Amino acid sequence: MKKFFLGILLGICLPFVTGYLFVVSGGMSVATKGKPFPMERFLARKAQHAAYDPEAGKPSPLLADEPNLLAGARIYRGQCAVCHGELSQPVSAIAKGMFPKPPQLLPPKKGVTDDLVGETYWKVKNGIRLTGMPGFSDSLSDSEMWQVSLLLLDADKLPPSVLQALRAGTASMK
Repeated sequence: MKKFFLGILLGICLPFVTGYLFVVSGGMSVATKGKPFPMERFLARKAQHAAYDPEAGKPSPLLADEPNLLAGARIYRGQCAVCHGELSQPVSAIAKGMFPKPPQLLPPKKGVTDDLVGETYWKVKNGIRLTGMPGFSDSLSDSEMWQVSLLLLDADKLPPSVLQALRAGTASMK
């Protein structure tokens, strides 16, 4: 009976000890160029959905009108563009060096236009751990986070004035 319990204890502890030794011996890549582990993407997506799905259907308290979209463009240029890209521009050097790669959110890429605005707002507000995506709840107001979320929701159908504002940001950065 003693050997039975010893076997169970060993069976429980061995995977944890093996995992610990794998990590401390340098077996786990922490470089941005490292390949993800087989289940890493799957588990990360499951954890993200569990966190933001309850709030994803939350509607924006702001209208997706021109003043709010223009404000969203200003916020995007100042806070998001370095990682998530400028309008019709190549990926930045910062974005190329990140892991996981940040999605390019403006045309010609699809971005998050098919996500619910509440999901995008949650990501802007809270960030996503271990991705480089910061949470902006301490640096942007709720209105500003909704404005940039509305901009990204409508990124494929923005009015000319908003597209011009996004391009003006690109021109001033050259």
